[in-house]
Amino acid sequence: MKKHPSPLLAGTLILTVTGLLSRLLGFLYRIYLSRAIGAEALGLYQMISPVSGICFALCCGPIQTAISRFSAQEGAQCPHTGARRVFLAGLVLSETLAVSSAFILFHAADICAEFLLGEPRVARLLQFLALSLPLSAAHAAINGYYYGKQKTAVPAASQLVEQVVRVASVYLLIEWLQTGQRTVDAAAAAFGLVIGELAALTVTFFSFRFTLYRENMSCLRDRPSLREESCPRQSIPGSEPGFYVRKPPEEASGVRHLSLLHDMRRIIAMALPLTANRLVLGLLQSVEAACIPGRLQAYGLSQSEAVSLYGVLTGMALPFIFFPSALTNSVAVMLLPSVAEAQSLQDHGRIRRASDRSICFSLYLGILCTGLFTLCGRQLGTVFFVNETAGQYITILGWLCPFLYLSTTAASILNGMGRTGATFFIHLTGLLIRLVFVLLLIPRWGMRACLLGMLVGELADAGLCLLALRREIRMDFSVFHLLFRPMAAAFIGSRLAQPLLFATEAGSSLMQIAGIGIGCCVLVLTYGILLYVTRSRQNH
Repeated sequence: MKKHPSPLLAGTLILTVTGLLSRLLGFLYRIYLSRAIGAEALGLYQMISPVSGICFALCCGPIQTAISRFSAQEGAQCPHTGARRVFLAGLVLSETLAVSSAFILFHAADICAEFLLGEPRVARLLQFLALSLPLSAAHAAINGYYYGKQKTAVPAASQLVEQVVRVASVYLLIEWLQTGQRTVDAAAAAFGLVIGELAALTVTFFSFRFTLYRENMSCLRDRPSLREESCPRQSIPGSEPGFYVRKPPEEASGVRHLSLLHDMRRIIAMALPLTANRLVLGLLQSVEAACIPGRLQAYGLSQSEAVSLYGVLTGMALPFIFFPSALTNSVAVMLLPSVAEAQSLQDHGRIRRASDRSICFSLYLGILCTGLFTLCGRQLGTVFFVNETAGQYITILGWLCPFLYLSTTAASILNGMGRTGATFFIHLTGLLIRLVFVLLLIPRWGMRACLLGMLVGELADAGLCLLALRREIRMDFSVFHLLFRPMAAAFIGSRLAQPLLFATEAGSSLMQIAGIGIGCCVLVLTYGILLYVTRSRQNH
């Protein structure tokens, strides 16, 4: 009998490959934007990210997560009908919220820009963001349906199409503006949001229609009497057990409406804590984004210098740090429906095994990335962005990786088990720590306080996630094999690779890129070999 690959492993692999390609395109896109519109305009574009996060939290993300979880649960019992009903309920909720939010944001963009972000120049960018919201909501709902069924090909393809179309449209627009001697600013980048989401929705919509057609044809082949069975059955009081009659079509329609309302209530019940989580976090992130330039001015920088420095942090340094998270994000997306399905089947052993492996993977990857970024972070900033400050930030923020990747994975497991309230308070704690550093310490220490706040906040986030997870499942880890062993392997690998970077540091950009690539390969190979040689014989 042919052995099929695990849906969790296959889905993670598809999302990882696509995510890495998408992030690579986004990476090149950031480099292009930093040179085409400058660090200050890039900083303005990054300032709308918290507002985008708020809108996504209200209209898309939590509902997508709920669709994914309940589709997985329904799929374990009723493969097609229940999952479709959940999807329809989520789509109605998501689009209602998205259209309402888009209308309000578009007409209140000036007020939001001035009073929420403290920067009137981003008003036009917020209007472009508003136009993309209904498209994002429908796209996210369809993706949630596919994630729930643990089929990731369509979401992965739409992600890649979105990134390609966004980058291509912005590139063509900027080239057209520069050819006509017109002003190029951050609005050109915001325009790409709308075009990218439109392309992604087009791909997912037609793929979804084709999926429904194939499922319907499959049902008709397997069940010729589907038409007769489409009406729910009801028992007759006083009749023999097992004796049923069909409900009339109008009564069946009423049952479907009640089921749809029931699914809406379930989605709302799960999405509310997630929405509160992301809304509160989004609002606090907006406050953080608005406060960082202002507190940097209190430190002694001009407005232009403060916005530029914020652009270097969020538009140049952080994309490097988040680039490897395509791996952990893929694991997190697939873990949630997998854990939800296992929980509905009372398969606690499967939950524990998936949790153990994913946490080990996140820590191993995070420690490896810390070694990579501390090894060549400075060269990455100067070679790719021609900015020494970006290199310094990459080197410092490299220490974020183990905590960032671990908290992402652990939070996904908790959400899959229905512990959305716990993840809310955990993420809130981490963000409040960051905000304290921004408000109180940036005027004294400058951007170093912001970086330190991010490190302390992520450390608290990861630690609290692990504590909450240990209360739900039994976790037996060896500290030596989980922490000290990969740390020692990363240190040895970085020492071996460091001479290669020093040897090419004074050469051309191409020589430096080659040195970075070879040095990273040496570190990764050494790290992998040492982990394999010192592996435990026990299964963790």
